[in-house]
Amino acid sequence: MDILSSVVSSDIFQVILKLLLSSFLAGIIGIERSSMNKPAGFGTHAIIGASSALVVMASQYMALYYDIDASRIPSQILAGIGFIGAGTIIRNGINVRGVTTAAGILSVTCIGIAVGIGYYEAAIIATLIVFLILSINHEITGKFERFELIELTITIDKDVAKAIDEIEDYFKKKEIVIKSIKKEVDVIKEKKMEIIKLSISYNGKEITKNEILSKLFSMESVVEVVEE
Repeated sequence: MDILSSVVSSDIFQVILKLLLSSFLAGIIGIERSSMNKPAGFGTHAIIGASSALVVMASQYMALYYDIDASRIPSQILAGIGFIGAGTIIRNGINVRGVTTAAGILSVTCIGIAVGIGYYEAAIIATLIVFLILSINHEITGKFERFELIELTITIDKDVAKAIDEIEDYFKKKEIVIKSIKKEVDVIKEKKMEIIKLSISYNGKEITKNEILSKLFSMESVVEVVEE
């Protein structure tokens, strides 16, 4: 019992507990975001949770061993690194990429702070935890993701109104949600064509992208379907 108490009260155990618990709790919220196919999912939330716990522990370490108000140093570094993180986030239509990379930049900043002040144990443990999160991120999010987002460009050569009604009826039947729609007119080989650009959301557990594309291709008036 004394051995267990000493282990639980040890600094290393507390560091591991705080980092893992923070990652776990933040990851739970991230899983819900992943299930809705949001940009910041399990990996992003879990990494930020671990990073937040690490920077707080690093600040406490500095205040304890250097007897100074050390909170200003980490806060200034984290505020500055936010600009770099924002630069890694790219929006491509309805898709947002780079959020987990931005979270990774935040985590290595916090790890660098911990190493810089000599809090090596926390830095090493945090590195292992963040590496583990990144390694299993796709496996975990893949099990919970339901909604997919894609952009399509559909070219129609005749009976435009009828073709659009057919597409909308199919989407309604399969519970595919049209997030945005844009219509254009173009002339291809001296023939007037209607170009429809769609952003759609669908339940990936119920229907696949290939099924949607195959159905659209099979429609009589549809000449071409291109995924953006």
